[in-house]
Amino acid sequence: MATTTQEHDAVRRVETRIADGDMSALARDLVRIGTLAGNRWDGERARIPQLIGDLATDRRKRLADALVRRYQDGTDTEDVRGVVMTLAGIAGRGLPEGQLSVERLRRIDELRTAYSLHTYAELVSLARGELDAGRSLPGPFIALLRRTMTDTYAHSPELAVLLKGIEDPLLNPGEAWADKALADAERLGDAGRRLLKHLRTATSARPTAKWQQAAAALIDEIGPGELQRAVLGWLELTGAPRTLTLYTRPGWPDHNALFDPCNTDALRGAAWLAAQLPASPDITRALGALVETALRKVPGIGPRAPKIAGAGVTALSAATGEAALAELARLSVKVTYKGTLKQLGTALDARPEAMGLRREDIEELAVPAYGLTDVGRGEQPLGDTTAVLVVHGGKAALTWRMAAGKELKSPPAAVRRGFPGEVKRLRAAAKDIDKMLTACSERLDRQFLARRSWTYQAWRERLLDHPLAGTVARRLVWLVGGTPAAFDGTDLRTVDGDPVCAASTAPVELWHPVGRPTAEVAAWREWLETKQVTQPFKQAHREVYPLTDAERATGTYSNRFAGHVLRQHQFNALAAVRGWTARLRLCVDDSYPPACRELPEWGLRAEYWVEGIGGREDGDLTGAGAYTRISTDQVRFHRLGAPVNRAHAGGGEYRSDRRGSHRGEVDEPVPLTEIPDLVLSEVLRDVDLFVGVASIGNDPSWQDGGPGGRHRDYWTSYGFGELSETAATRRDLLARLVPRLAIADRCTVDGRFLRVRGDRHEYRVHLGSGNVLIDPHERYLCIVPQAGAATAEPGCLPFEGDRMISVILSKAMLLARDTEITDPTILSQL
Repeated sequence: MATTTQEHDAVRRVETRIADGDMSALARDLVRIGTLAGNRWDGERARIPQLIGDLATDRRKRLADALVRRYQDGTDTEDVRGVVMTLAGIAGRGLPEGQLSVERLRRIDELRTAYSLHTYAELVSLARGELDAGRSLPGPFIALLRRTMTDTYAHSPELAVLLKGIEDPLLNPGEAWADKALADAERLGDAGRRLLKHLRTATSARPTAKWQQAAAALIDEIGPGELQRAVLGWLELTGAPRTLTLYTRPGWPDHNALFDPCNTDALRGAAWLAAQLPASPDITRALGALVETALRKVPGIGPRAPKIAGAGVTALSAATGEAALAELARLSVKVTYKGTLKQLGTALDARPEAMGLRREDIEELAVPAYGLTDVGRGEQPLGDTTAVLVVHGGKAALTWRMAAGKELKSPPAAVRRGFPGEVKRLRAAAKDIDKMLTACSERLDRQFLARRSWTYQAWRERLLDHPLAGTVARRLVWLVGGTPAAFDGTDLRTVDGDPVCAASTAPVELWHPVGRPTAEVAAWREWLETKQVTQPFKQAHREVYPLTDAERATGTYSNRFAGHVLRQHQFNALAAVRGWTARLRLCVDDSYPPACRELPEWGLRAEYWVEGIGGREDGDLTGAGAYTRISTDQVRFHRLGAPVNRAHAGGGEYRSDRRGSHRGEVDEPVPLTEIPDLVLSEVLRDVDLFVGVASIGNDPSWQDGGPGGRHRDYWTSYGFGELSETAATRRDLLARLVPRLAIADRCTVDGRFLRVRGDRHEYRVHLGSGNVLIDPHERYLCIVPQAGAATAEPGCLPFEGDRMISVILSKAMLLARDTEITDPTILSQL
């Protein structure tokens, strides 16, 4: 009886609201009724959808809009949002053509994505109503139907039948690049529409000769210049946000971060088409950006679109000119996705064969000057103004010098009006220089294990005196004919200042501190600090890892970095950057190889043994079932080609995987005493980096030990324990750096800590983790650096890449003036 009464009262309340004409109040009451009824419209409540359907069109429109606004607000729970969606579908059914606007379609798409099965029927009903009334469906609405079709064919055969009777749109609108392509096709008329239809046929891995012939005919018909401008505009928008935003259910992958699956073939075709257009630095730059955009990681998915990245590499491989080769070389250093990296390697290996050179030669010769005429500097007159492009460290700066000598940061109005193309080109060159400098630095950093050497003449031409590469090479120490030397600003000299001359065929290689006399290493460090030279990567201050007595005792493995707890995804990302292969471990009944790095120049393979930890407890697994954290074990070396070891995803003994072995291969690990000192040091340095960056001990918010406090002991021992080689190098540098700071009288380097004297307390900042203790009772002080926040600039450091130094100094400067702290979270701990 009570239920019947409630249903009756609900219907009466709806009737009263309808009589009042207040659609916003009606929307509120409808949601309340539907929520209490569990979104069931049965019994007497079954009259409510009929009452809504009988409303006048303008009233139903206002009711639908009120419901959609509430849905978009996003403050309701998911159950309530389901009620809102149902009511919005009822109110919006059969609205006239004028309501099918782009904004309206975006709202419908949000509803469709949130609660798919119910809304498929609504979409079909809405489409049928429009078609039966003799009205055509707008492109955005057809795009919505196509997206629905790709998701739910098995659930919606009606939709499949409906789509067969609708003219297929050229592209799905909703992506910035696709919107522009549709507009350009409309502007170009029949040829433009035929062009987009042709691009959609790019379904294979590479363009066929027939495809390229058809594309060439369209280029001739439309005009190379016209098409070049259009395609460049499309490629430049591939990284832009969607113009039609899709709703993403909480905890699910973000659909807005992915390419529309109905447009990917056409985008691949656009990349192929770009390779057939006249060579242009702008097109080359856009193709390189497309590769990086397509490989951008999407949480829960992985790389955004590897096939699109492959199309970009294919296009760059087919393009002519030095700019395309330079872009391939740059991407080969930046890309970590295995499939694309292999494709880049194939493309770069093909060029040297044709030119009779080695791949490393091609990569060095491909570095452009970008308009620089001297090392790190270039000037270009533009009327009465001179554009000055200068490289400072790892950054390019573009300034504008007036006739009177005054320098401006932005071009004068007369230059912008008179030389718009040159201004655009110079600005693009400055951005390209920043990218290429990073690539040059990373490539040279890899040359220690690559055993790379040059003749003196080739080295000067390609590196030391090259307008761009020279800005990196002149900040490094080299072995010239066996003599350590560096560029002192005017000439190549020894650490004592003696000039270095060499025959044109004398060998040159990068100097490495392994095996060098201690006095020599210290002298070069002092030389760099005295001359305020910031090296592009750690070289003179590079950590070295000589074999220890414990490792001689174990014989074939190192336990130096065993027993750590690392964040798996961060570890895998770092491993990829450093040339290691690490598979993402899932909590499944399967076996996995360890993290590996192949060293073909030495005939070796390094292995770092890891295993997933935790289980189904909260926080141990991601939504996709991957381990959030891994624990670490041994570092071993095997001969290249020996069977890889494997272990269960969740732990257990590693065993040789003979499935990939060949006759004659040896399974046994190589004794550490037989590993060259340089190889051992560089591999252990990589592992130290993985631990130093990915360890949970570095996270100040892990004071409680994480889920269930399971890692509290590890966090404490790592966060305040003995220093690694990296941290020891940091300590030695800070000991020399602190006396130059404004807070020098309040800071002292003491063993593992930087001691800081504040007015409230005295503090100790750990030089490995950056964690802070308050003395004298060793109370932990949690200071969490904000992501992307600026850190202290300690002046000229002798190398780039150690962000922890800036974090430590930022904390020291904050604590030295602890009476000025205003952050309530920190104050509550003091």
